[in-house]
Amino acid sequence: MKAGNLLFRRKLSIFMGLTGSSIQTSGFEVKTAAKYSKDEQEQLNQEPPNPYPTEELVERPDMDMHMQKEGSLPPKKSAKIHDFCLGIPYGGFVFGVGLLGFLFSRNSASVTTGMLFGGAILALGTFSLKVWRKGQSSSPFILGQAAIAAALLGMHFRLYSLTKKLFPSGFFVLMSAAMICFYSYVLISGGNPPPKKLRVAPPS
Repeated sequence: MKAGNLLFRRKLSIFMGLTGSSIQTSGFEVKTAAKYSKDEQEQLNQEPPNPYPTEELVERPDMDMHMQKEGSLPPKKSAKIHDFCLGIPYGGFVFGVGLLGFLFSRNSASVTTGMLFGGAILALGTFSLKVWRKGQSSSPFILGQAAIAAALLGMHFRLYSLTKKLFPSGFFVLMSAAMICFYSYVLISGGNPPPKKLRVAPPS
């Protein structure tokens, strides 16, 4: 009987010990959780409010597609040389020959064919240069220079047919024909190449 009571007391003490430790452990966890909650609350109270709240980034598929299309577009085609690079010297040469012919021969035809047409080509080439620097199209000025070169070609071809002189008629026929081909090349190629500051960088 005494042995049975002793065994019962040992079991009871073990049971009470386990229960007490679990209760103490639960109490420690509750205190720890409460402490962490209190610390977090104090940290939130100490942080200043953000006057610029972050906005969620919204994806724009239409914008992405537009940027991809712009990046995939090929660069605009253009000629390798500007019209005024040869147009201004050509006009100046025609003007100079007309002026010299008028001074030495006193022929009014030299003024009409040389100074008038040469001055017009020189002016159109200069205007084409100014417009090109602004990033605008020079096509009207190129067409004007080509038209005057065609008029000079027809005029000097008739003179060459009558006189059979290589200079100045034959020389101007060859030069005017070459300039017409040059102006046609610039127009067919897409116009003058754009200035360097206006060229679109290729997509990386």
